[in-house]
Amino acid sequence: MTTPALKTVGLTKRFGRHHALSGCTLDIPAGRVVGLVGPNGAGKTTLLQLAAGMLAPTAGTIEVLGGHPASGADQLGKVGFVAQDTPTYANLSIIDHLRFGARTNPHWDQATAEKRIAQLGLDPRQKAGKLSGGQRAQLALTLAIAKRPELLILDEPVASLDPMARREFMKGLMSVTAEDKASVILSSHLVSDLERICDYLVVLVASRVQIAGDVDDLLAGHFRLTGTRRELADLPGGVEVIEEGHTERQSTLIVRADVPLGSFTVTQPTLEDLVLAYMSQAMSSRPAGEPTR
Repeated sequence: MTTPALKTVGLTKRFGRHHALSGCTLDIPAGRVVGLVGPNGAGKTTLLQLAAGMLAPTAGTIEVLGGHPASGADQLGKVGFVAQDTPTYANLSIIDHLRFGARTNPHWDQATAEKRIAQLGLDPRQKAGKLSGGQRAQLALTLAIAKRPELLILDEPVASLDPMARREFMKGLMSVTAEDKASVILSSHLVSDLERICDYLVVLVASRVQIAGDVDDLLAGHFRLTGTRRELADLPGGVEVIEEGHTERQSTLIVRADVPLGSFTVTQPTLEDLVLAYMSQAMSSRPAGEPTR
């Protein structure tokens, strides 16, 4: 049996009384490109920092590639991490960053690092503080890739980039995933970015996993139903309503079903439809007065 890229059971992280993550159970297969999506405060960064070994759980368990996060040099070498602010050292040149990477990573691939920098058209002598936001993000990605990790974790790396820089970053990431066999977990608010590259989806809302699975399987099991306004009791058994909207005459539903759907007009939802439906369901089912985390 293949070792999962990430496996959690009841994973919980509290900061004082605040639950940043609560009862998170996941089993993400290796070799997948995973899109992790949810609103601000959902717990995405906390989950990724736990996976990278930057935080320790309050309760529950987490395994990354079959080991405990950051449990030793070998385990650290298996994981590449790019934080949301794509941190670099402003006073160090690009070549200094590559030298630092070579000294601190046992599996460092200098040829790959230099090739990426050349392909990006960057001057290795340029200091990181003089680079644009998109160029710093590309440098951070290069440092993570050149570790030759088995798991590459990216925490909203394009959140602050303009559309062109975001596009170039995602193109670079798609090239890496095509060439290497590493697992990737990519957190993003931008479902359009995830649609182009991800084949596995995790929706996290209010510190809890709402849905997780293969993108094709999830889309195949969900439907948008449009028809005359009717009560939900008219739906056949075995249909789970994820989101509903009604006008005076018409109903539009997003449902999960494996049975015939009657007289509704049935179409396939997009990945964004699915994500927004589960986020809406989770937010509307929150008990009155419960704060947004």
